[in-house]
Amino acid sequence: MKNIFSGYAGLVLALLSLFALSSCSDSSEITEPIPVTEGGKLRIEFDNVVGDKNLVLNSVSYVNATKEDFVVTKFNYFISNIKLTKTDGTIFTVPQDSSYFLIKEDVKASQFVTLNNVPYGDYKAVEFMVGVDSLRNTAPLEKRKGVLDPGGSMLEDGMYWLWNSGYIFLKLEGTSSKGNPVNNKFYYHIGLFGGYSEKTVNNTRVVKVDFGNLKASVTDKATPEVHLLVDVLKVFDGPGTNVSIEQFNSIMGGQQEKSQQVANNYAEMFSLDHIH
Repeated sequence: MKNIFSGYAGLVLALLSLFALSSCSDSSEITEPIPVTEGGKLRIEFDNVVGDKNLVLNSVSYVNATKEDFVVTKFNYFISNIKLTKTDGTIFTVPQDSSYFLIKEDVKASQFVTLNNVPYGDYKAVEFMVGVDSLRNTAPLEKRKGVLDPGGSMLEDGMYWLWNSGYIFLKLEGTSSKGNPVNNKFYYHIGLFGGYSEKTVNNTRVVKVDFGNLKASVTDKATPEVHLLVDVLKVFDGPGTNVSIEQFNSIMGGQQEKSQQVANNYAEMFSLDHIH
């Protein structure tokens, strides 16, 4: 009987040893799980309009507050430094390097800005800068890639002043019977971030759009789209001044005071249409 028990005990010990060896072997192949930050996407559409009409380049004629006709041939502007406010008051700031966008009326895809890795939750407001902040304006070239690359798309879009080492925040161009007497054109190129070697006005503007009773809910299955209207008329007609094309068919960096008035105007361009 003792021999039988001893044999049984030996068998059990052998099986336990084999299991232990097998467990050690398997554990060597186990890797630590990669932490996953919970977050989804939120999309913002910048829908350019003129009053209650859709903006159409090169053909449709509109009228500003000073009763001047105008046709828009180019409408570009920078959006940057985006922040989202949750219904509980907490704020998500889009990482700096992922927070610069050039909106162009002639490139439909540019009017849809997708924000990634947005923490899940309900959002009640969006905040952003119109323009490019002073730190990025003066940053080394390796920090200015994509839409901020002075040697890339900037040369094609003309959204950078080489002579002043600064970005043009908003560019509105067109034709009007009240425009330049030679070619009927008008040009509004608004930039200036406060100055690099010499002090200038600062025409960056921070805009906050509240969603009112609406909310943008970011989940693992839903990507809300915040539809903003951007009214070109506000460039002419706003709290800064009513801009007359006849009096000012060109406003650029050399007209600091006037450019500042236009910047005050374009800060009022944005309003919420809907969220879906």
